[in-house]
Amino acid sequence: MIGGRLVRNDPAQYDALVDHWWQPSGEFAALHWLAASRADHIPPAVRSGAVLVDLACGGGLMAPHVARLGYRHVGVDIGLPGLELARDHGVLAVRGSVLRVPLADACADVVVAGEILEHVEDDVGVLAECARLLRPGGTLVIDGLASGRLSVWINIHLLERLPGGPPPGLHDPALFVDRERLLAAADELGLDLRLVGLRPSIRDAIAWRLGRRAGVRMKPIRSTAVVFAGYGRKR
Repeated sequence: MIGGRLVRNDPAQYDALVDHWWQPSGEFAALHWLAASRADHIPPAVRSGAVLVDLACGGGLMAPHVARLGYRHVGVDIGLPGLELARDHGVLAVRGSVLRVPLADACADVVVAGEILEHVEDDVGVLAECARLLRPGGTLVIDGLASGRLSVWINIHLLERLPGGPPPGLHDPALFVDRERLLAAADELGLDLRLVGLRPSIRDAIAWRLGRRAGVRMKPIRSTAVVFAGYGRKR
């Protein structure tokens, strides 16, 4: 807040909500659902010492999935409170910008960039860092919020008012992602990338709200107009 006015996309919000990261029914509930969805598209590690770089790792919600898949988990974020929490969950925490990641070229077998493209002014720059970090043949998993009126109405005007939705002000719709531009940039960067839409299972969401489920499955859909995921490899 500045002078009582909500400032959208303020990174300090994540610091203020640090106690919510690992609460399955807290302000970051949907991030737990997305973390599980990302993990479903990451192959198990095939070599000892394989590295997964988790951009904008926050409190480290990918940690249990990454450990199960057999990777060394390196998390990058600008927020110190979240990084400290991620470290407590076994993540090798690195403080830095997703637009200038302090890691070597081709260091990663997998790069995950979840819930970050719609928080930066240069989403293509983040994608370029993903391409730089990946080894040839490496796996890329991303997700984000699409640009467009439908996405703004659902993600801002609707979901910010619902349990499990993003805290008010966490997103700035001016930064929502142009998918065509992202795909064109991916091709130029040597990334084979496909996009799919995502939505929470309605049945799971009702059961979660009633306290009968710990989480909600994210289901793939054809439309990428609201929430999308991207799965690909570096050529």
